[in-house]
Formats: sequence, C-alpha cells, structure tokens
Amino acid sequence: MRSNLGRALAAAVLSVGFIAAAGAAETITELDPGAVSEGLKAIFRYGPETKETADRLNANTVTLMSGTIGGTYVQIGADLESVVDDGENLRVLSIVGRGSVQSVADILFLKGVDLGIVRADTLDYLERKGYATNIKKQFTYITKLYNEEMHVIAPKSIERLAQLEGKTVAVDLPNGGTFVTAINVFERLGIHANFVYVEQRIAYDKLQKGELDAVVAVQGKPSKATAAIRDSNLHLLPVEYPRALQSDYLPAQLTAEDYPNLIEKDARIDSIAVPAVLAAYNWAPNTERYRRLAHFVDAFFAKIGELQQAPFHPKWKEVALRAPLQGWIRFRPAQEWLDRHETAVTDSPQLHDRFERFLTDDQAHSTGGDRSEDRGALFRRFMEWQRRQPEAH
Repeated sequence: MRSNLGRALAAAVLSVGFIAAAGAAETITELDPGAVSEGLKAIFRYGPETKETADRLNANTVTLMSGTIGGTYVQIGADLESVVDDGENLRVLSIVGRGSVQSVADILFLKGVDLGIVRADTLDYLERKGYATNIKKQFTYITKLYNEEMHVIAPKSIERLAQLEGKTVAVDLPNGGTFVTAINVFERLGIHANFVYVEQRIAYDKLQKGELDAVVAVQGKPSKATAAIRDSNLHLLPVEYPRALQSDYLPAQLTAEDYPNLIEKDARIDSIAVPAVLAAYNWAPNTERYRRLAHFVDAFFAKIGELQQAPFHPKWKEVALRAPLQGWIRFRPAQEWLDRHETAVTDSPQLHDRFERFLTDDQAHSTGGDRSEDRGALFRRFMEWQRRQPEAH
C-alpha cells in the first residue's frame, strides 16, 4: 500500500514539476529578451554590420565623460543613463573617466565625447598656471549641477588644517580636479604640504596604515568612498572660509548624517565647496554634434524632476536648471528650452523688482552673520519664495 502510495505521490510531484517547468518555459518565451533589449534588436534583427542600424544608433547617442569609481561623477552618469536613456531615440553612454582635468582634455580632443562633468575652478586654474588661454570660450555649459564639498580626512592627532604644514597629503590622481582645489585652497591659506597623487581608494588604505598624513577628496556629499571609512582613529578636518577663498568657493558643512563613522552625532564640520558643471565643447550651430546635444537637453531637462527623487543621488536635489554660472556661456538650446518653459511669473517684466523684494524679505528673516551664498542656491530659494506669494498663483 505504502509503495503504491509512494509511487502515486512521486508521479503527482513529477507531473506538477513538468507543469511548472512548462509554465516557466512559456513565460520565458513570452518575455523574449530580443523583444525588449535594444542591444539584441540591433545585433540579431538588423545584423551587426548593417550600416542603417549603425547610423541610427550613432545619430542619437551622446557620450558623457564622468569620473573615477567611487566618486560622485560616476554616480551622476549612471543616473542619467537610467532616466534619460531611451533606447534608439536617445542613448546616453556614460564613460568612467579620470576626473575634472582629464574631462576638460577629453571634451576638447577625444573623438566621440559630447559631454563631461568638470569643476568650476578647473578652467581658471589651467589659465592661471599658463596651460591654456581663453579656454572658457571653447566650452559651453548645459547646467550647473551641484556643489562638491572638500573632505580632508586625517588622524585625530591632527585637529586643524594648518597642522598639515610640511605633511604628506594625498590629492587623488593628477588627471582629476581634487588636486586643483587642494592646491588653490592650501596656497591661499598659506599651508605648504607635500602633495602626492594617489587614487583615493588606495590613499585611504595608506592613510589607515600610517603611510600618509591626510587625504583630500573633493566630491559631492555623501561620498561613498569617504562614507565607507570605519577607522575610529580618523576624522574630518574643518576647512576655514576666509576672504581669500570667497571669490571662487562657497561655504559648506559636513554632518553626522553624511558621515556617521567620521563625525559625532549631531555635530557639523565646516568646509568649502566648488560647483560641478555639465560642460560640452562649443560646437557651431547646424552641426551634427550640436544637434545631438540639443536632443539630449530636451530629454534631460524634461526629466530633471524624476532625477531628483529616490533612489538617485541626493545631489540631484541641488540642481537648479536656471541658475547662472558666472564666466560661462550657456549652450543655446539649453537657454532656449528654459525660455520656452518659463512660468508666467518669470516672464513678467517685474521679475527684477520681485527679486529685490525677495532679498529684502530674506534679509529680514536672517539671523545675521556671513550671507555668502552660491547664486544657484539663492535662485532656488527665490523661486520657492515666488511660489509662496499670492500673485504667483
């Protein structure tokens, strides 16, 4: 009896297994990856050597030079790929780069590179040091992205930036932008450190082993690489904000929420920040590269609200598309897009008067102190202030 029952149960289980397998096979067939994957469509449906396919894919692809692994740039590039990429209509190809200085060179000279993320202080540095002349005229900007904070990680035995005088400080690779900001800040503060160019993940390891005295990382907070540090002997140094820095840099703060392993609960560390810019070569109108960039702008600007939601990098929330960038030329289709999408309020000829009213109202509610502020942040607060005014509705 048990033997017959066992055989019956085994047969039933086997039958259910075959049914489940058949169902799974049917489901897999229905979800043919060739029907949804743009890559498979291109390879198998059109053939890898079909000129028509190659032309179509290349015509709507823009390449973005981002940054090094673990940095903010590479995360921003990945976010753009996720949200703005629309298959054959628009392909966003984000390339892992080497940082701000290399991105400047790549935009200027590397074939196929349409966009890059660079720091606002990089072009000024290149001109001041004699590496280039009038270099800003060769660039145009799509938008100012966000502010990148300066992180200085050191042993707790070092409490102030001035104590790094004569010390060995890692400032990332010489193709990045961290060394530019570090040189500018240290020079203006009169601190003479021994800079070494070490990739930041390696630098953090050397710092923990006592082979370095500090590591500088200029990245949008929270930086994944910095947040990953779990050494109780290390902490973040404050960066003062004297007048010598105020022409090119902004005041910033790092909090325990940003770096719970490096900052005590409810504590804040003063620092400085520098704007990151989505930049492109200043292509002539009516060229193919100009058209691709305009196509990208239409898709990117229309989806900025989506990028400013989770799970994308929190730095997207700082982006104000209309924020001006002093000394830079806005890409014309980007400005035209903004002009087309201005609200009735911002179209008003009384905009200047409204801005003056905002400044007066904002100052009246200020607690005092240094009001030095990034224009982008000021503009965002102005727009929020406008929406609260009765006549704005």
